[in-house]
Amino acid sequence: MTDTPWQGDACSLVDAFRAGERSPVEELDATLAAIEASDLNCFSHVDPERARAAAASADLSLPFGGVPTGIKELEPVEGWPDTGASLVFEDRIADHTAHNVARLLDDGGAVPVGLTTASEFGGLNVSITKLNGVAHNPWRYGRTVGGSSGGAAASVMGGLVSLATGGDGGGSIRIPAGYTGLLGMKGTFGRITRGPHAMSRPGTVVLGNLARSVRDAARFYDVTAGVDPYDPTSLPSPGRWEANLGQNDLTGLRVAVVPGIGGVPLEAGVEESLREHASMLIKDHGMKEVDLDLETPNLAAQWMMGNLSTLLAELGEEWPRCAPLLTDEVAIGIYLSQALYNLHTAAAAEALRLQANAAMAQAFGEVDLIIAATNPGPAFPAESTTSNAEDDLIDWAKSNPIARGVFRGALMGTRVASSFAPKLPTNLLEYFSGKFPDMVNMGGLTIISNIYGNPAVSIPAGTVDGLPVGMQVLARHHRDDLLFDVALAVERERPWPLVAPPVAEAAAATA
Repeated sequence: MTDTPWQGDACSLVDAFRAGERSPVEELDATLAAIEASDLNCFSHVDPERARAAAASADLSLPFGGVPTGIKELEPVEGWPDTGASLVFEDRIADHTAHNVARLLDDGGAVPVGLTTASEFGGLNVSITKLNGVAHNPWRYGRTVGGSSGGAAASVMGGLVSLATGGDGGGSIRIPAGYTGLLGMKGTFGRITRGPHAMSRPGTVVLGNLARSVRDAARFYDVTAGVDPYDPTSLPSPGRWEANLGQNDLTGLRVAVVPGIGGVPLEAGVEESLREHASMLIKDHGMKEVDLDLETPNLAAQWMMGNLSTLLAELGEEWPRCAPLLTDEVAIGIYLSQALYNLHTAAAAEALRLQANAAMAQAFGEVDLIIAATNPGPAFPAESTTSNAEDDLIDWAKSNPIARGVFRGALMGTRVASSFAPKLPTNLLEYFSGKFPDMVNMGGLTIISNIYGNPAVSIPAGTVDGLPVGMQVLARHHRDDLLFDVALAVERERPWPLVAPPVAEAAAATA
């Protein structure tokens, strides 16, 4: 009888199934019991009946045959809630399954346990919603797991499931991976299908997973990567991602260490930890550290404004009467976008994007890898929406009904004024970005690789104040394989915990 869910990686669980050491049905029972007992609040929906049917008929010859798996709640599964993590759609049920999920279940053999919590419509880098409440960090209850794939990260590092899907449109895999000590791989744009409904905007989203090991992430690629006619941006997959791990010679690679890429300030201890781990990686493999003058614009504010067009399309006639149901930050973001986003703002954003692309292209002409921090600091309080404890514009705007009314009135005035002064929104956006930097620093370290479309991976890199921090490594387009091998080198030389220490201690006590 299995009392505790598997504490190793998903690949080793498959090996245990095939060796007859564990069974998918017993493993699922332990998983369901652990989810029921957990206080992490990382699952928004659990389907025991469907999971038990899949476990009972699991094909152990498949790559993830029998592995209990969490599905990010922003990825539809036919017959399951399709809420977008929002009260607005709390009764909506999915009428189709996302193609990446279908590949994982059908070709991979994974057992779907339920939906992991996410931020509302993926709009925030934390896991707080009016629908689901707050997800917590397995390393320290009361700390954030980041977002938007926060529930996925908590479920894997929390020892509930050994595999969970995620998506990264501005850092939403890497950010929670960094906060929880997992491997978070954002592939080259188009690496994994976004079908069947692949919107042209934001043009930055890459789907993937939260992994305990490099081979789990590579095997996930083997199962889910490849062309999908429903997603015109999807890329061919060379296959054999897992089999080819370790094939790249890292010797002589040119590496630039740019801790605060995008000009994002780091909290105490983060840069020191990052440089220590980067130096060990460079020295261990005979890499060559190169000084790089890399200045990239922080496009977080412009990216957010433009991307909300797809959210308005989804809300449809529900907006604006649904505003009270939305997370305050999401509602305010829509109001901001309606007031500040016009053709001039779009033109300014596109100019910044071209500037960012040119800077990254030039950088990768000089180096093979760029190493940066994943997050500005370790996990902050779970109830906070940003890492900055001080009040900012958003906090004021949502503080009380009067402030909300004043804020909306000011935005309406700005919208009217922009008819006569069309450059006003662009100037105001630049002002707000400078006046309230925390509005753009959350995700500022990660978003550049979403804008440019190159692969980037967050690798566990020790702790600061007892909480995990991530070392983010960036490579050229289509060099996902190289990043897997860099992560593999770190994993072999400095293995990271596969579950959070409190989880491991609890499991040992019951063994």
